[in-house]
Amino acid sequence: MTDSTTNTHPAPPLHPRISLLVLATFLWLALIAFPTSARADGDPASDVLATQTLFLPQDAGIPTARQGQLAELLQTTARNGYQIRVAMIASRSDLGSVTELWRQPQTYARFLDQELSLVYHGPLLVVMPNGFGLYDPGSPRQPQPASLTEVRIAAGGAGLATATLSAIQRLAAASGHTVTIPPPTASSTPSGSGDTIAVIVFAVGAALVALAWTASLRARPPRLPGRKHDTA
Repeated sequence: MTDSTTNTHPAPPLHPRISLLVLATFLWLALIAFPTSARADGDPASDVLATQTLFLPQDAGIPTARQGQLAELLQTTARNGYQIRVAMIASRSDLGSVTELWRQPQTYARFLDQELSLVYHGPLLVVMPNGFGLYDPGSPRQPQPASLTEVRIAAGGAGLATATLSAIQRLAAASGHTVTIPPPTASSTPSGSGDTIAVIVFAVGAALVALAWTASLRARPPRLPGRKHDTA
């Protein structure tokens, strides 16, 4: 009987390369899940409104039922032929680096039009606690409908959202499109969508890490120290 130690040469470890791939994939998914925070620069609203119809600050304290109503009402007005994009500005911090435009909704609406001029040409509604700003590239004189002056903006996120709903409805009516504000039902509430996406992203990331670990173990099985093989 001859004892000999078998010297094996395991395959080069794959886990560093797999880990890099997992990290890159995870970061890509995170960018998709959090487009606002990842892309926001000097003006968060213009970043969001470049691809969406509503800028809604997450810290504005707007009830989830009102969020659902706003999303559904904008979808309804678009289906009826009235396109509009809305920026709700609840605090100075919602303006990013252009905080000097706080409490100047009409000036900020013109600013947004310039920021979005390459991707959107249509009415822009800005809602701040002190009033509305409306800018439409198709109307050189930019007259604000008198109906907006009748809309009272109550304090708090709920008040801001209620006023926004009424303003959208009145603007659509002034353009010949009658729409009804949808009821605050659970089915129309988009709240938690961001949280759901975040959970999905982290779940996918965890699954990728698990797959990478499994692949690494298969490529280089654990070696027990001091183990010898007997050969006859």
